[in-house]
Amino acid sequence: MEEQLEIVEKEAVADEVKAAVAAAVTHMHSGSGRARSRRGGKALVDLLAAARARAAEAGEWQVVRLLQDSVDYAQGRILQPEFRERHRLFQDGARNERWREHAGAMLSLKFGFAAEAGRAYLDGHPGAGVEELLAHIGSLTQDARYLAAPSDRPGRYVLLRGMAEMMVWLERALSERVDIEDLGTAARRIAGSPDALALLAADPDGQMLIRAAELRRRSASLAALRRVAEDPAATEADLQRALAGQYWIFGGQFVGEAARRRLVPGDELDIPLIRGDGALHVVELKRSMSLRGSLVKPHRGGWVPTAEVHDAMGQAANYLVRLDEDRLRIREEFGIETRRAGALVLIGHPALQPHVPEEEIAETLRTLNTQVTRVEVLTYKELLDNAERSLTLASRTG
Repeated sequence: MEEQLEIVEKEAVADEVKAAVAAAVTHMHSGSGRARSRRGGKALVDLLAAARARAAEAGEWQVVRLLQDSVDYAQGRILQPEFRERHRLFQDGARNERWREHAGAMLSLKFGFAAEAGRAYLDGHPGAGVEELLAHIGSLTQDARYLAAPSDRPGRYVLLRGMAEMMVWLERALSERVDIEDLGTAARRIAGSPDALALLAADPDGQMLIRAAELRRRSASLAALRRVAEDPAATEADLQRALAGQYWIFGGQFVGEAARRRLVPGDELDIPLIRGDGALHVVELKRSMSLRGSLVKPHRGGWVPTAEVHDAMGQAANYLVRLDEDRLRIREEFGIETRRAGALVLIGHPALQPHVPEEEIAETLRTLNTQVTRVEVLTYKELLDNAERSLTLASRTG
């Protein structure tokens, strides 16, 4: 970077631009001992950004581009090979073939890892579709940012599933309660240390911090799901992705989701929830704002459910029948009890029928639910409103 900044200073025309670049170079040389010529950090980024602003004010756009490269490199947004290649292009020098080979090798490793991770996921989830597979690979890219380096395995690294989510929780919680200059570093240290997490969980204040982080995570997930549910273009697949892993939204009686969605040949459940007693509860997803049709229709001065609702309930009831018929095999192979299984149908949104009072739609569906023993119907809005009330209560009592 020092070499590049010297070129930038020569390229600059305005005195104030030259002075701003020189200030950044001076900062890099202000360290002592081994740190000499390598001092960086936030101060360097601020100086580079200030120089970029001076260059923009002076209309020296070539200098702005070069300083943007420096800012990107100082912030870790681009790696050294790319930074050097950009510098080479400016100098019109010869391409470094070693870097090209290095980039090719890195891509080969990445694609190989993605293929291996995909095969492993499909082995454990044979009924998974393309979207589920891509979502899994996408989550791995986030977790990869927080590789662990076990002290007992020199030169080896471990990819911990869910680490990215843990980091987000910790950063949010720490930002609310502690003034730390580098939240990312602090969160990484805690998340990467089982001892630190154990101490945090054992301490009353630590437990409160973890609960606060979990509530914030759930609130963010709920807001994201509401956006999808209110999107007129959202499909069933979009809604399923938004609900994946969010079983808490359906109520405290559920302890998780079943690993397999295909329990009976020919049927693939949208969301298979597990109740506290080990019994299955099927969630059948239909469209929300993009539902083709309405939820209720007028009948003799009142409102009754439409064929869209009845058809969805019938589909869920058929699932339960087939699960009952195959309950012995399912319990033996998967350890899931389906004899007491129930079903929830999520369908539509009151905004589909703005001329009908929302309470009338909700009351019509509640009346329908009293007539069926094992299948319940809810709109997405009612589900989300219930979950939001639960979060509000938990935040007040936690």
